[in-house]
Amino acid sequence: MARSAEQYQGSGITGMEIYRAGNRLFMIMETSDDFSFEHKNVTDAANVKVQEWEELMLQFQQQLPFAKPGEKWVMMKNVFRL
Repeated sequence: MARSAEQYQGSGITGMEIYRAGNRLFMIMETSDDFSFEHKNVTDAANVKVQEWEELMLQFQQQLPFAKPGEKWVMMKNVFRL
């Protein structure tokens, strides 16, 4: 089951890449200026297809030790850029 571009319409996400290293995923999102994680969370919760995808992905995702309860993705601090 792959995510389709239609699932991102109206989300403010204009591009996305996900990389895997062992059991860790790293995601880079390109967003419009009006993007909001809070708004995306609300619309995702109401989207059946997104919820099906999230349920499927739960079997592959591990919570980081420092993440808040129920938090699968955490913001990262950029430590180097060239």
